[in-house]
Amino acid sequence: MKTEELTAKILQNNPNMDNYQLAIALSKRCDQLLNGATSKLNIDPKSIKAADLALMEIAEGLVTIKGFVDIEK
Repeated sequence: MKTEELTAKILQNNPNMDNYQLAIALSKRCDQLLNGATSKLNIDPKSIKAADLALMEIAEGLVTIKGFVDIEK
């Protein structure tokens, strides 16, 4: 699946999340993967970029995103 499709899927499934929050979550998961965390997908981490792997994990709902607070506008 393309990056744009994965991003759209994540934002559609998480209506309270915006692009900036997704970027922060993606960055944190990517750092975890680069620092030795094991992937939650059955994919060889050496065959794919950490950012793509993190995006796929978030899109599949395998990674919980915590800490974002809804702000009333």
